[in-house]
Amino acid sequence: MSPETPAPATEAAHEQDAPTAARDAWVTTLDALERDLSTDLTTHWAEPTGLGPVPRELVGRASRLLAAQRDRAVALETERRQTLEHLGALRQVAATDEPRGSVYLDASA
Repeated sequence: MSPETPAPATEAAHEQDAPTAARDAWVTTLDALERDLSTDLTTHWAEPTGLGPVPRELVGRASRLLAAQRDRAVALETERRQTLEHLGALRQVAATDEPRGSVYLDASA
């Protein structure tokens, strides 16, 4: 097929569908990541494959999502450290507790 010959309709339609399909795949992926970020549930995540580069019109959305994920990671790390501090304090209190009953059982009596 020469450059002057127009592409068959199916080939031209496929070329137009490829960017739309790639964009739709990115939209679906970003939707899922935003949904996961907004819940406190732990979800299984696997890196998507075959997405290609982020479409130009979605770069801002992806950047905002990345910033939100980083903020969430900082918040989780802060909560983790506070929890460890609380556990440490509880362990110190528990270590000072005296037994409330007999420690040994005298079986000979």
